[in-house]
Amino acid sequence: MRILAIETSCDETGVAIVEDGRRIRSNVVASQLVHQDTGGIVPEVAAREHLRVLDALTEKALRDAGRDLTEIDAVAATVGPGLIGCLLVGANYGRGLALAAGLPFVGVNHLEGHVYANWLYELEGGEPPSDPPPEPLIPAVVLVVSGAHSDLVVMHHHREFELLGRTIDDAAGEAFDKVARLIGLSFPGGPEIERAAKSGDPVAVPLPRAWLADSYDFSFSGLKTAVLRYTRETPGYSVPDVAASFQKAVAEVLAEKTARAVAEFGGRSVLLGGGVAANGQLRAEIAKRVGAERLRVPPPRLCTDNGAMVGAAAFFALRYRTSEVPLAVRPNMKLA
Repeated sequence: MRILAIETSCDETGVAIVEDGRRIRSNVVASQLVHQDTGGIVPEVAAREHLRVLDALTEKALRDAGRDLTEIDAVAATVGPGLIGCLLVGANYGRGLALAAGLPFVGVNHLEGHVYANWLYELEGGEPPSDPPPEPLIPAVVLVVSGAHSDLVVMHHHREFELLGRTIDDAAGEAFDKVARLIGLSFPGGPEIERAAKSGDPVAVPLPRAWLADSYDFSFSGLKTAVLRYTRETPGYSVPDVAASFQKAVAEVLAEKTARAVAEFGGRSVLLGGGVAANGQLRAEIAKRVGAERLRVPPPRLCTDNGAMVGAAAFFALRYRTSEVPLAVRPNMKLA
């Protein structure tokens, strides 16, 4: 099954062709650099940027895959969660394309897309490898961490998720963006902080960890405030030291709670997803606690928002109709 998949939930416009939920035939992404000037996402600007580039990206994705619409079996698009204007652009474009081509349309939960990015692999030379990578093992403990979401769940079966905890204030990626701005780094903050942290001391700045007793929930607003207070009270502070200390504080909390969930609920594998999953410190902290052989993480280019993850999620939504396949845009859609 070949699915043309569209992602426009925030500031990345992605279009991909995915076969059978695993093989990436093409994956085109346009990042909106325009938001660097404002230090954050401007929803109306983001929606207009999606509208401006989506048609050209769709043509390129088909061209890169060596396919046309007559060789596509379904069209999919993210319908939530995300910015409502951005979601409407992609979902309406996808529905219109499906209607014009006489194809089924699949609405995809963006967070499920981040989970199913773990199933994807890219074709080399256009042909499937003789020995494709194994699929992740289920049941699994899943951590989805991005700019707007920090969710820890148990994946019992395909599309069956049990919520353990989620952020009660700033998500991990949002905290990275805000702290980057505090210490003079550009947007988006995640990669900027990781680059700065490479030359910093991760124990140089004493920063708090919000463990929230036995809860699996996350809170990073207090950590952000602690960084703000430190920078105001410490003239000439070291940007690399602050970046390294902040990054370690976030990674340790996420890793400890993930490892605790594995100890309590088991799971044959541990899956990461979302833009923050590209962070090397987080990957290392979780691997240290649960074992590298148990951990599955998409390559960095598939951690950030992209169309291929939407195509993978759409395939499994069609195969395992264990829960609703959404059609209407829902900006506050949950994973579990």
